[in-house]
Amino acid sequence: MIRELERVALTVDLPEYRLKAGDMGTVVDITSDDLEYTIEFFTLDGETFAVVPVQASQIRRVGSREIAHARMMET
Repeated sequence: MIRELERVALTVDLPEYRLKAGDMGTVVDITSDDLEYTIEFFTLDGETFAVVPVQASQIRRVGSREIAHARMMET
């Protein structure tokens, strides 16, 4: 079960938010049925880029043996 404040990664692109599969964010809210999550995505300097509602199937936990990847945000 994914919990609040846990780091997660997208499993799908969300072009309407300029986010791509693999982008990492932090869970800031979970519905009572654990089917929908609100994820906050940050730039590397700590600014909030987007706060996005997603379905449970659109995110996954980030593992300890994964490497983060930086990319430029589309304008």
